Amino acid sequence: MSEYGLIGKSLSHSFSKKYFENKFNELGLKDCTYLNFELGEIEELKKLISDHPNLKGFNITIPYKESIIPFLDELSDESKNIGAVNCVSIKCHTERSRSIIGYNTDVFGFASSIKPFLEPHHNKALILGTGGSSKAVAYALKNIGVDVYFVSSTKQKSESIFSYEQLNDHVLNALKLIINTTPLGMFPNVNDCPDIPYQFLTKEHLCYDLIYNPETTLFLQKSKEQGATIMNGLSMLQLQAEKSWEIWNS
Repeated sequence: MSEYGLIGKSLSHSFSKKYFENKFNELGLKDCTYLNFELGEIEELKKLISDHPNLKGFNITIPYKESIIPFLDELSDESKNIGAVNCVSIKCHTERSRSIIGYNTDVFGFASSIKPFLEPHHNKALILGTGGSSKAVAYALKNIGVDVYFVSSTKQKSESIFSYEQLNDHVLNALKLIINTTPLGMFPNVNDCPDIPYQFLTKEHLCYDLIYNPETTLFLQKSKEQGATIMNGLSMLQLQAEKSWEIWNS
């Protein structure tokens, strides 16, 4: 039996388990299973890997995309540059020797999903949040040629990082691509949303939420009401899941 899975703190919102179970069924892979592993602390990872000798790989979600790095044996060049990991492959050398290698498939998933929707005026982006997912989004956008700025709920001294209080009509007029990488609005907290001045959004704005449950978050609802084009994170998740499967089988 080959095991795969998802590591996070709270996985009630998880899409991955059902996605991979359907994939295994479609491919007739009766010897593969995908499990949810809820960890109270990232330090529990060592015991998890020890207890699951058939674990071939796993995905990582909030809040462990950065804190998992010290527990890995190797990092792909991309995940090193980003400073965040969302996919791990476990390579067995002998019965007692395994290499735990970190990758970032969020970059591929995000870039592939957003490229068809970018217009010339989407040359500057405002990323809501500064966690592990925001780093992958920023890396992907920079590779496409988009300048990136962040919004943080904590005070940070940087010309590229705004506080929510600093957002106004001038900022939103200059930055017409807005990506929410925070968990605000994720099920079950569907009445939450990032505190930005939505009244300054226009039909030229493209607003992307990495959240996929609910399908239309309050952030996307408020953006759509102002005429903005909206996208959720479902296609990104599907694309990064396929990339993870490719890595696990390489």
